[in-house]
Amino acid sequence: MQVIRGLHNLRDEHRGCVATIGNFDGVHRGHQAILDQCREQAATLQLPVTVVVFEPQPREFFAGDQAPPRLTLLRDKVRLLGEAGVERVLCLPFNDALRSLTAEAFIDRVLIEGLGVRHLVVGDDFRFGCDRRGDFHLLTEIGERRGFGVEHTRTFTIDDDRVSSSRIRTLLASGNFEAAARLLGRPYRLGGRVIADQKLGRTIGVPTANLPQPVRSLALHGVYAVVSELPDGRRLPGVANIGWRPTVGSTRPVLEVHLFDFDGDLYGERLRVFPCAKLRGEVKFEHFDALKHQIGADQRRARAYFLQHPEAGAAEHALQHPVLNNDDSLPLASAPLAREAVTSDSSAGTPADHDDG
Repeated sequence: MQVIRGLHNLRDEHRGCVATIGNFDGVHRGHQAILDQCREQAATLQLPVTVVVFEPQPREFFAGDQAPPRLTLLRDKVRLLGEAGVERVLCLPFNDALRSLTAEAFIDRVLIEGLGVRHLVVGDDFRFGCDRRGDFHLLTEIGERRGFGVEHTRTFTIDDDRVSSSRIRTLLASGNFEAAARLLGRPYRLGGRVIADQKLGRTIGVPTANLPQPVRSLALHGVYAVVSELPDGRRLPGVANIGWRPTVGSTRPVLEVHLFDFDGDLYGERLRVFPCAKLRGEVKFEHFDALKHQIGADQRRARAYFLQHPEAGAAEHALQHPVLNNDDSLPLASAPLAREAVTSDSSAGTPADHDDG
């Protein structure tokens, strides 16, 4: 698959395609249905499928830190689009120049002159252009004059509700990883490269792999029972804190993962982390001893969770050997685990405020 960054990088060979436009955040099953429509037309016209995305996403440009968190970073989005059969991704920088284009100018410069679109698939509620005049009807009208077809997307529902990125964010925030996976078409996951950090976790016997996270990618905050995939393909259970580590302080959000019964060097390696169940929210502890106490409780609860779920493998297997290496084996919870009683000095606790490296 080819990624084209900006209109200035379009070449003659990129002209002539079936295209669609959108954020495609999460590349969920609703998005996949749109891509199915594109592939159907592409097969008929014998043309490649091109997806037009924006970076940053328009809502991020206008709302800044108030914009909803992303489900997928651009790198992961591109990979998922490629896996869904997209041949090309045109990534347009969403800036003042692009936002100032009228709807007609956008159609001329991007769709006609840039891509030479032969067929376009968009939602019938799609709006664009600085004047907000761009909609499905305008596209259809210009398409009839300029020689490209326009087709509206089919509504894709699960449990009688339309699949959307916002619905998935709500499910993740509520700890319903099972339902989120059904809407995504795969388990939700985080990832990144392991860096050296303060190594506080090692001082209390809880070493963690620390993966810095972009601010806008944090759809989750708190402590979770997780399964982590190592570079060699092994999957191991563990516990993770996702957030700002308020007890020890952090200048950026971090995903901290403690792998159960693992002894190895992961610095510089990339991990994929699958949250399976929410243990608790992220809170600031008054002192480090309270944090240490809560980390022990978090580990016990996470271990107990994996022991109780056969989809993670037999108890001994789940905690001493790699978890089964396929997504169907992940024990995804449908709600946060019931809170257990805590003493007052640890009730302010945040789970894996563990810090190490």
